[in-house]
Amino acid sequence: MGSKDDKTNVMRVLDGKKISYQSHSYEPDATMSGAEIAKILGEDTAKVFKTLVTQGKSGAYYVFVVPVEAELDLKKAAKACGEKSVSMIKQKELLPLTGYVHGGCSPIGMKKQFPTFIHETAAGFDRIFVSAGKVGFQIELSPDDLISVTRCRLTDIV
Repeated sequence: MGSKDDKTNVMRVLDGKKISYQSHSYEPDATMSGAEIAKILGEDTAKVFKTLVTQGKSGAYYVFVVPVEAELDLKKAAKACGEKSVSMIKQKELLPLTGYVHGGCSPIGMKKQFPTFIHETAAGFDRIFVSAGKVGFQIELSPDDLISVTRCRLTDIV
């Protein structure tokens, strides 16, 4: 990346923890799906993950990181975090809660660290992609590094 201004908060967090990553940028389009982003990056959609934020019946918030073409199984998600049920938060709640906008939400560097779960398939790859915290930016890093920085747990959630 070029100047310091090109860095997203996610990149600054990773730099601060001396975690190796590669950043990728693309021309964003509001209608773009995760699968289309994977295609632009020239990557298998199974390696590109999206970040979803939910709220449990208890009122607590949880973050789930799943492959872009997969759908979060809310029953499995609730079981993973020990809740009776979880539901997706409303899009308008995302920015005030996490500091990120829809399409640019990353599990790294949220305003507050919420319990985070990543789909178990991530462990099968040397490198995976997640949002760099800004629409049009992705970071590529090892699943172990993502687990380390977010303290997330690998589990079956799709």
